Amino acid sequence: MAFLRKLAASALASIGLLATGPALGDEGDPPKLIVAIVVDQFSAAEFAQYREHYTGGLKRLTEGAVFPSGYHGHSATETCPGHAAIMTGANPARSGIVGNYWIDQGIARADKEVYCAEDESAPGTDHSRYVESSQHLLVPTLGERIHGVEPASRNVAVSGKDRAALMMGGKAIDAAYFWKKGQFVTLPGKPVDPVVAEVNARLALEFAAPTEDVAVPEWCRDLERAIPVNDVLSVGTGHFARPGGNDENFKTSPAFDRWTIEVAEKLVDTMRLGQGAATDVLSLSLSANDYIGHAYGTQGVEMCIQQEALDRSLAGMFDFLDARSIDYAVVLTADHGGQDLPERIVMQGDPTASRRDPGLSARDAGSAVAAELGLDATLPAPLLGGPTGDYYVNRALPADVQAKVKAAAIAKFRASSQVAAVFDAAELAARPVPTGPVDEWTLEDRARASYYAPHSGDFVVLLKSSVSSIARPVKASVATHGSPWDVDRRVPILFWRKGMSGFEQPLAVRTVDIVPTLAALAEVAIPAGEIDGRCLDLDAGPGTTCDP
Repeated sequence: MAFLRKLAASALASIGLLATGPALGDEGDPPKLIVAIVVDQFSAAEFAQYREHYTGGLKRLTEGAVFPSGYHGHSATETCPGHAAIMTGANPARSGIVGNYWIDQGIARADKEVYCAEDESAPGTDHSRYVESSQHLLVPTLGERIHGVEPASRNVAVSGKDRAALMMGGKAIDAAYFWKKGQFVTLPGKPVDPVVAEVNARLALEFAAPTEDVAVPEWCRDLERAIPVNDVLSVGTGHFARPGGNDENFKTSPAFDRWTIEVAEKLVDTMRLGQGAATDVLSLSLSANDYIGHAYGTQGVEMCIQQEALDRSLAGMFDFLDARSIDYAVVLTADHGGQDLPERIVMQGDPTASRRDPGLSARDAGSAVAAELGLDATLPAPLLGGPTGDYYVNRALPADVQAKVKAAAIAKFRASSQVAAVFDAAELAARPVPTGPVDEWTLEDRARASYYAPHSGDFVVLLKSSVSSIARPVKASVATHGSPWDVDRRVPILFWRKGMSGFEQPLAVRTVDIVPTLAALAEVAIPAGEIDGRCLDLDAGPGTTCDP
């Protein structure tokens, strides 16, 4: 196929129809390395807000193919389903990854809550003490598909979160690294590469000593103001000084991304990624943006500092790859966006912003339903799951009681002034997965794209756009995401490769379009009907990068 593209390019050039400059790389040859970057909790609004200030890696990416209106089709805008959609090209309805957690009442262990990236059959585990696994991912990732065609291809994933690395890499990963308990670790039973062990050794030294405040860029100073969250907690003036030895403080700082990128760079060298005959895939998820968004919100000086640091860290990584003369193609997007904390939103002019009523949790709503129905106090809790999204009726209840609980619970949630919609699982299952323009999808369409019967709840509760799902804020958790609204589902999608002619396409596209787009660059065919996305043409001229 590469030969045919070269022949076509030559013919078009001879008659003056070829766009100035090559469309991608060396006359359409597949890249030697695909670098898929996910910036956790990086909304399209955030990208637009800071775009004029980017001078490094993010600036470089804006010179490629820019899709500022990328969308996650699903309503459950969380880390696991977002990363899975990006690197499989499949909605949760097909991938099986409906959230970071779900309830499986059929498993043997007492704890019925399942983490998206665990093997719940492992003895002695629960959803918070688990064995890492990507077994729940039902669709191959891009790296797995390329390896299936080119066995020499390597599939590598690095992230600050295990679920991000596993959802991007899939089941067959040549190397996977993620942060856990103060160091970068790999999958159970596999040795840590010496180059990663060396990074961990240097990190241990950094933890031992306190760090000073990060300098505030001049263009961030106007955002520095204290926002009271409750009687003891405020945000908006943080500069990321750390007392030393504190894992949570490290994750909630721009330094986390820098060290994650360093692990990826070490693996590029030691595994010689992008330097073989086949196309390798390096999946990189940067988690600091998410931890900072949760701890401080999206509109304060803390996020502004993070954006400047992220831009600089990505520039360093691209310089690293350039210095090795690797022919690489990059895509950068996000697993979801993020909502600012309601206290600041109120101060900035929207008096409707609020926090979720604690009574909407599965525990409290279930207790209210039990009292309403006059259920025997010895019966188990009526509802599981929540606090928003999927709710499950407890299967330990008698069958006739289950039906009553479900009907009463749905009525209770629909009566709440904070709830936008409630959908019965039967209603969702009866609908086809939507395929039309993603920016026109209804709330029910979005919930349907998230619905996978074996993992999804008996009904789904979607809060109004002005309501934060965090009822009681605490340190490191004042703001969040997870809603079906554009602030969470709309993200930037940026493609770049040396020599390509850049352009910007403002129309809505989907994150599930990324895999078929990159697969076309790698000249790997994906059978029709196996994914939900479509190839995006990255050729700015009359040619196409989406040849079958």
